Amino acid sequence: MEYNHLTQEDIITLQSMVAPDRFSTGESNLDLHSKDQSMHPASRPEAVIWPVKREEVSEIVEYANKRLIPVTAWGAGSSLEGNPMPVKGGLVLDFSQMNRIIDIREEDFQADLEPGVTYQDLNEKLRHKGLFFPPDPGAQATIGGMIANNASGTRTVRYGSTKDHVLRLAIVLASGEMIEIGTRASKTSSGYDLIHLFVGSEGTLGIVVGATVKLTGIPAEFSAAIVNFPSVEAAGKAVFEIIRAGLNPASLELLGPECIELINREQDLGLTISPTLFTEYHGATKNQLAEVLDMVKEICEDHGCNDFRLGLGRDERDRLLKARHELGEMIFRRHPDCSPMSLDVAVPITAYPELIAIAREEKQKAGIPGYIFSHAGDGNLHLVFAGKTGDEKEWAIIGQVNQRVVSKALAMGGTATGEHGVGIGKRKFMEPEHGRGLAWMKSIKNLFDPNGILNPGKIFP
Repeated sequence: MEYNHLTQEDIITLQSMVAPDRFSTGESNLDLHSKDQSMHPASRPEAVIWPVKREEVSEIVEYANKRLIPVTAWGAGSSLEGNPMPVKGGLVLDFSQMNRIIDIREEDFQADLEPGVTYQDLNEKLRHKGLFFPPDPGAQATIGGMIANNASGTRTVRYGSTKDHVLRLAIVLASGEMIEIGTRASKTSSGYDLIHLFVGSEGTLGIVVGATVKLTGIPAEFSAAIVNFPSVEAAGKAVFEIIRAGLNPASLELLGPECIELINREQDLGLTISPTLFTEYHGATKNQLAEVLDMVKEICEDHGCNDFRLGLGRDERDRLLKARHELGEMIFRRHPDCSPMSLDVAVPITAYPELIAIAREEKQKAGIPGYIFSHAGDGNLHLVFAGKTGDEKEWAIIGQVNQRVVSKALAMGGTATGEHGVGIGKRKFMEPEHGRGLAWMKSIKNLFDPNGILNPGKIFP
């Protein structure tokens, strides 16, 4: 597809659609919107626009479509696969100013939101109502970005990912037409499920300008445990048994010893440096949770755990969760001359122990600083390498490891991307994963966006 560059006439027309301070071709703003948190090379847009109303988005996109100008939506820029990077230039729509919590209907367990709301701000507002929005990707992610990537996180094993919490969407299509899909009812069997077509489409089919999300009551009681194991493989097997026993954990996070060492260095948590499982449970009563933790302890002991610390207080639980969420930033700080690359795969839970062993072996053979951590409860593994920036030899090794681990995950019936999305980095795995289904995805893309202006260069090889 051949796209047009912005002309002076385009710039004047687009400037007229928003307030003067919400359009920029300034160097600093273009640079800020040229790169997410991935290792992919920066790619600058030609202009940045900050819409505040749905109608503005519709007008801008309609004009861009007629002029064959690429349009890329931008949330917080926290993606890890180049998902919001404007690789074909054109316009970036930054939704940071379209960030209102329009309504909270606590009796219906629902909230109406604009796409620039961050999930942290939403949960802070909900905290006083005894409710929360469960998906928890860790970064300062916006609701629009989470919907685009079907973000998940530490609590997915119990509460599901973003797709499980979206009831309605307002979408601006490539033509500029605005549609509303979904219902406020808790379930429906009416027609095609367009909601789940757009969730996870990375802004390639349409741009989210509003959402109704489903909320959950904050649990009355919680309990947690930190469990140390002699090996990552033993911990992986314990995870499988915990899931098989139907104990319904709220989170099951497995961190390799290199991660624990880094967390201790940065946060002074004093954790034992060995493969460590952080597990959390929510429930109605303390007695119920005590029975669950007794069963978890028995399973972990059967798999040779070295230490089982339970009954963590809320403050200690929050400190550990905060450290887990900040692990990526810690890796950046530990290796300032490197460019971390996060491998993100997921497999059926029965295959998880084997996948962990493979990742451990690949990490050791690579001879490059690497960190293994995972949302173990849903078989989602991350292997993060810190390769020297510009070192072609190291990055060739990392690329080979990435290829082997992803190929193994696919052979196990898994996926090339558990939660980071396709973006730029995972495009080459789409055909091996989806086969002939990929051609139908392309047909859907062509139907909704025949000129290919929406986030071009993503998802498809």
